[in-house]
Amino acid sequence: MKCPFCSHENTRVIDSRPVEDHNSIRRRRVCDECGKRFTTYEKVETIPLIIIKKDNNRETYDRSKIEAGVLRACHKRPVSVQQITELVDQVENEISNMEEKEISSQVVGELLMNKLKSLDAVAYVRFASVYREFKDINTFMDELKKVLE
Repeated sequence: MKCPFCSHENTRVIDSRPVEDHNSIRRRRVCDECGKRFTTYEKVETIPLIIIKKDNNRETYDRSKIEAGVLRACHKRPVSVQQITELVDQVENEISNMEEKEISSQVVGELLMNKLKSLDAVAYVRFASVYREFKDINTFMDELKKVLE
């Protein structure tokens, strides 16, 4: 690390500790040349995830959109906010484990539906009806039959 005061290239770390958010590290450094101290912060660089929509448009991943959809599906159901947060966390973990830079909205939707199915059957059908764009009662009944089996 180059010293910000004298531009000398030899500096030493004299103290390291995680920052309050635990997503970065604060390092206290000292320059071997001028003896001045300074602080640096290290953070893991993440590449933003891109979602490929049904119409092939691309947009950056937005957790709040997923939470809002699940929240609407769980409206007036015995599902806590904590359970919704855990469900979205699980889906995010599965997505990040895929190690893809771009992922289709269909993959995200299927992951969400699989999690919702085991959480609450009514919320699952509500989400599926919007996600799969049920056109008539027959497609709705087909989905209900899958849940009942």
